Amino acid sequence: MNLTNSTAHVLKPTTPSTTGTGHPASPALTPLGLVTILLGAALPMIDFFIVNVALPSIEHDLHASPATLEMVVAGYAVAYAVLLVLGGRLGDTFGRRRLFLWGVAAFGVTSLACGLAPGAWWLVGARVAQGAASALMLPQVLATIHATTRGERRTKAVALYGSVGGISIVLGQVLGGVLVSADLAGTGWRAVFLVNAPVAVAALLCAVRSVPDSRAEQPTRSDIGGTLLLAASLIALLLPLTEGRAAGWPLWSVLSLIASPFIAWAFARVELRAERTGGSPLLPPSLLREPGVRRGLTIGLPIFTGFAGWMFVSAVTLQQWLGFSPLKSGLTLIPMGVAQFAASMLAPRLVTRLGSRALTLCALVHASGLAILALTVLWTPWSALSPLVLAPGLALCGLGQGVQLALYYRIVLAAVPAERAGAGSGLAATVQQSCLAIGVATLGSLFLALVPGLGMRNAFAIVLAAQLTGLIGLALLSLRLPRRLG
Repeated sequence: MNLTNSTAHVLKPTTPSTTGTGHPASPALTPLGLVTILLGAALPMIDFFIVNVALPSIEHDLHASPATLEMVVAGYAVAYAVLLVLGGRLGDTFGRRRLFLWGVAAFGVTSLACGLAPGAWWLVGARVAQGAASALMLPQVLATIHATTRGERRTKAVALYGSVGGISIVLGQVLGGVLVSADLAGTGWRAVFLVNAPVAVAALLCAVRSVPDSRAEQPTRSDIGGTLLLAASLIALLLPLTEGRAAGWPLWSVLSLIASPFIAWAFARVELRAERTGGSPLLPPSLLREPGVRRGLTIGLPIFTGFAGWMFVSAVTLQQWLGFSPLKSGLTLIPMGVAQFAASMLAPRLVTRLGSRALTLCALVHASGLAILALTVLWTPWSALSPLVLAPGLALCGLGQGVQLALYYRIVLAAVPAERAGAGSGLAATVQQSCLAIGVATLGSLFLALVPGLGMRNAFAIVLAAQLTGLIGLALLSLRLPRRLG
């Protein structure tokens, strides 16, 4: 199938009853259906970060070692990232509504398994299963939006999706602090997992009534070789990045990182051969040959690595140096979350007026927020650094991030034909999750390496300067985008 022609069909205005190709379209997504699938998008991201504030309590209650605690986080992250593309592909084949329902149900069950864990390694196993459930659920959200909305409704839905991703990270920090501090019915850290069960039940009930089904027109065969090689390449990259620092960079982690590009090369060769011979590659290489997809994925690198690094470094600084409680630390980030949501809602209008220069503008706004935060940290006595003093810089960061996240998904999805929505959504989400892990590993490791020699104040400022450099790169990249975005 010609990808360029398919893309043109997707972007061509259509009525709700037909697609640009003449095939019957999926039923339109209702407001309740959109809220339901966005809830499904929020749950995995909230759970990715909510556990961070509960780790000290888990360590005490389950007598877990530091390495085991790292696995509680890494097991979820790696399983989630590794299976995202497969989850999108399964939705294309078996129906996105069905996979969304299975994913939500599995997420609720595995959350209960986490909350009732009798020991540390039980918790690690349940977290891996929870990550796999998230990978079934999340790709169906973007794919359903892509297949069941058109025009302005799609633009607004994608903007909401981008805002939900960012706000969920902040909400995870805040909610985790609230639940651990509240110690509901003596549940302590277990509440951060148990709270997912009733939410999953509510999402299931709403999804059964309101989420329309969609799938690829022609079911595809399984790509076992591609699936195994993609999983191996991501594990070889992400596992040492998330576990290597805590373990002191043992030999296995170094060898794994060295092997990861070679495994990725083997995966690319297998997928190219499958597409040339008329097979069903897990990740069609023609997707990456589409300029819009490449542009979107490229701008995602500085956006997500910087965002994840910031969340890690700010959490350490607020709690370990300023002495903020987990709750106060989370509440400090509220100005950023509120500004991010507001910016994401304004993003469609901003793009209509400025086109791709909206990305340039938001990168500069974000950079100004980081500069203000750096100057505030350097010039203000630590005892005077309160949430109110930090709020202006955080709000500017949120304004920039809100537009960035919305535009990332808009640029990528505009170039993906509807019949490949699951694969495209899985690819976009996989890049996001991989960059989150890379951001924590690189900027987090830089920060922790600088603290002993320079102190936390200067280390924090240097990491902010590194993020500023990434934003300058993002601004320059945005100048190469077509002025008019799809």
